[in-house]
Amino acid sequence: MATLRALECLVALVKTGSVTKAASSLHLSQPALSHQIAALERELGTPVVQRQARGIRVTAAGLAAAEEAIVALEAANRAVEAARQVADGRSGRLRVACAETMTFWLLAPVLRRWRHLRPDVHLDVMEFTSSDKMVETLMAGQADVVVGPEPTSTTAYVETLGDEEMLVVAPAAHRFASQTSVTVDELEGEPFVHYTPDNGNAAWIDAFVARHQVVVTATLRTRSPRTAAQLAGAGMGVTIIPASALAVRPSGVVRRLEPRVHRGVVAITATPSDALVSLFIADLRRRGLPSVDTSADTSAVS
Repeated sequence: MATLRALECLVALVKTGSVTKAASSLHLSQPALSHQIAALERELGTPVVQRQARGIRVTAAGLAAAEEAIVALEAANRAVEAARQVADGRSGRLRVACAETMTFWLLAPVLRRWRHLRPDVHLDVMEFTSSDKMVETLMAGQADVVVGPEPTSTTAYVETLGDEEMLVVAPAAHRFASQTSVTVDELEGEPFVHYTPDNGNAAWIDAFVARHQVVVTATLRTRSPRTAAQLAGAGMGVTIIPASALAVRPSGVVRRLEPRVHRGVVAITATPSDALVSLFIADLRRRGLPSVDTSADTSAVS
């Protein structure tokens, strides 16, 4: 197959009508240009130029090839420029899979900044309730970066963004309202708003209480931590939620666990060297996780 360099030499010959001028325009020596033309002629099986006493003449086959070569070279230049823009973070597409509670809590400020600084980068956001499911989506090539709690396991590149606090939500009239914190043992026997098995919080809570030899009594289950917080606040029981679920405050009270409990929040990618991915993770790391503020009121979270 003819190389782009050989086609570039042919186009230069057509435009200049001279081997000397064509070679100069491409910063090549005349023998190097002649070598490219000879290789092109072998590929085509026919001459593309005829040497004359005074210069050259491009053949009909050469002119036909040059016409299409101009289109091919322009397309190649566009391809190079497109790659450069993506490498510089100026354009392209980034597919982000995130835990549903973290879209507003963590991603929104970064997405807003990207919209302002990189308007030609198309952003897709997919929300999940399971980190393991997000990793499956990543490894299937359907996402570029995952943001959420640590998955069960992964062979992809993982970068820790920080720790998210796990909190207790209870009805306003519950005995927990008079306390500044709640121990795991105090959850024993309490009606508990739990999570459906497809939500990663279900396995996390089961493992957490089991380590403390505590059994929680699930009165109902939901897929959403935000819904769990609202249901607990409405009197359906108590629950444990990640701090990111409190972007919308429930009607009940929010209390810290004693001792305080956190879980890691990570960014995961199969292509850490990808320019858009590395820039996005860097912005997430630079911003950090929102903090839990209990200085004025132990039920206030920001």
